[in-house]
Amino acid sequence: MAPYQAPSFEALERLSRSRDADLARRELMQPDRIRGRGAQSNRVGRFEPHQRDSFDDGWGSVEPMPVLETIEHIERAKSIITTNDSPDIGFERSINAYRGCEHGCSYCFARPTHAYLGHSAGIDFERDIYVKANAVEALRAELSAKNYRPKPIAMGTNTDPYQPAERTHKLTRGILEVMLETRHPVMITTKSALILRDLDLLTELAKLGLVKVAISVTSMDHKLSRKMEPRASSPARRLEAIRLLSEAGIPTAIFASPMIPAINDMELERILDAGKAQGAVSASMILLRLPGEVRDVFREWLLRHFPDRVRHVLSLVRDTRGGKDYDSRWGTRMTGEGPYATLLRQRFEKARERYGLEAKLPPLRADLFEAPKVDSPQMSLF
Repeated sequence: MAPYQAPSFEALERLSRSRDADLARRELMQPDRIRGRGAQSNRVGRFEPHQRDSFDDGWGSVEPMPVLETIEHIERAKSIITTNDSPDIGFERSINAYRGCEHGCSYCFARPTHAYLGHSAGIDFERDIYVKANAVEALRAELSAKNYRPKPIAMGTNTDPYQPAERTHKLTRGILEVMLETRHPVMITTKSALILRDLDLLTELAKLGLVKVAISVTSMDHKLSRKMEPRASSPARRLEAIRLLSEAGIPTAIFASPMIPAINDMELERILDAGKAQGAVSASMILLRLPGEVRDVFREWLLRHFPDRVRHVLSLVRDTRGGKDYDSRWGTRMTGEGPYATLLRQRFEKARERYGLEAKLPPLRADLFEAPKVDSPQMSLF
């Protein structure tokens, strides 16, 4: 069987310019099958030996195809704390209790990681959710190591800690309970109002100077937000979360991320204004990033929802990345470069100053840490 060769980016753009809109959409999955999903296709992962693609043979379907439901995979993690030494990331340690994310953001930079699990970076990333069932147990074991030294741990760096699976498994809450027990500093980034469920723990952590939260808001338009992040909380609910977290004394920032040229960039000032009105004390912004397979997923999303803007959006993206779809260099991958990126950054700085959001969230304490007690079958000699 000859290996399937995915259509090039140029081919997708030619499809978007076609006068026959139906022809352009034949490359994508039927909308009825992917209700509530961000990705529009499910191409085979790049490490798989064979590439397959479905096509319409002209006979139609005898029965309607089923909706692609979420599948949870339970796994046991060997370790739960991940470290990194990237110079443009503000943390060294992170925890992700889930792999994959049901929020379905088409632009999510974590999508390519699903290929390592034998899945697609498309629909599979949103429906095949891996649950690290022993996350709390693994965390207690790592914190109890005699050579462990506390540093702030970030949650929400790869997948959202408050995605829908958290309602059932409550791993994030269990992790926060350990953080409070051990007096360990933690940082949280999320798009979900489910964080309010853990307001009791977060309030106690905040009293000790051990927590800060960032709520990501990408649009104030509910219809656009539903297209961009199908299963994340609505903008109104996220803003309410900022208000309630702030009122509880929890240092909270608003993240206008990512900013997508010609899609949501015109809302930058409005997002910061709304965040300030609800009590946010700081703000941040990241420009759209399209590493690896994310380029295809995002292009197909544009083709489905904004076929008339595909060429314009992608042209602006390349203008910020030196003519390429993505530039992975440290220091520029988050901000981009060129006239458009410079103007966007200037707008952000002026708006942050105007609304009093230029302050940074306070540093977290690491001097209160108390190692957890872990039951061990090993008997002591003394």
